[in-house]
Amino acid sequence: MFEKMLEAIKAYNKIIIHRHKNPDGDALGSQIGLKNIILENFPEKEVYIVGDMSQRFSFMEGAFMDVIPDSTYKDALAIVLDTSAEALISDPRFKTAALTVRVDHHIFCEKICEIEITDTSYESCCGLVTEFAIECGLRLNSLASKSLYTGMITDSGRFRYDSTNSNTFRLASRLMEAKFDTNDIYSNLYVDDIDFIKLRAKFTLKINIADFGVAYIYTPIDEAKTYGVDSFTLSRGMVNTMGDIRGVNIWVNFTETEDGVLAELRSNKFNINQIAVKYGGGGHAKASGATLKSRDEAMHMLGDLVVLAKS
Repeated sequence: MFEKMLEAIKAYNKIIIHRHKNPDGDALGSQIGLKNIILENFPEKEVYIVGDMSQRFSFMEGAFMDVIPDSTYKDALAIVLDTSAEALISDPRFKTAALTVRVDHHIFCEKICEIEITDTSYESCCGLVTEFAIECGLRLNSLASKSLYTGMITDSGRFRYDSTNSNTFRLASRLMEAKFDTNDIYSNLYVDDIDFIKLRAKFTLKINIADFGVAYIYTPIDEAKTYGVDSFTLSRGMVNTMGDIRGVNIWVNFTETEDGVLAELRSNKFNINQIAVKYGGGGHAKASGATLKSRDEAMHMLGDLVVLAKS
């Protein structure tokens, strides 16, 4: 599955790794992990990681992004990770590279790169990158393994989501052969500051229940600004405050930003990806997202989710 990607990495001296905007643990973990796999096995290469950053995952070692001029892309290989649609890629300059490769585990929406590797059977892009290293006989150092493991546990919900399978544990076991402290990961991911706990409590009080058990939260931009945290924390960070309500099988968190209304859709029963795609987004069958134009469009999406829940 990875032959062309390995050939491309061997052929190019400059490699620039991209992923989606508003990165989660899987996006950053796969990005940092792949960078360190390449440097471990091909130390003569120049490897850069680019994109915006998330305060939530700033604890990850090696998570600092490179600031590079446009000229770096000349005669370079660009690899896009964990991204289903071109509009979601952080830094569009990947298109100016000499060759492009995409590695992704989301439901396929569109062709983005010249070499495409997409497999939805993996719970995370980190799982796919780990498979790449194993299949190609590449060494996994401690930092690469720790980064990839971090992404695997975040995208699998600590191995709780139904995307988790025997392959997930096979790959996780392989990563844990490296020496890294899992307590360092869990203490940063799942131990929160008192301010974050209070914020989550406020969002719990904001939960609304529409028809047929569809839960939703809507945060206007003026209110969002009062919380003093980034949009990732308010959108993806708060969506699962609705995740364990009896009788709720679909939930969505709407967050207004300067760039539109972020919609994070989740379900424990239905394929909500089809609705995310309808509104220009994408993701997985039970966890997807989209950026909407307005509150009106958000309410139209909510209506579609109610129809889905009724089916």
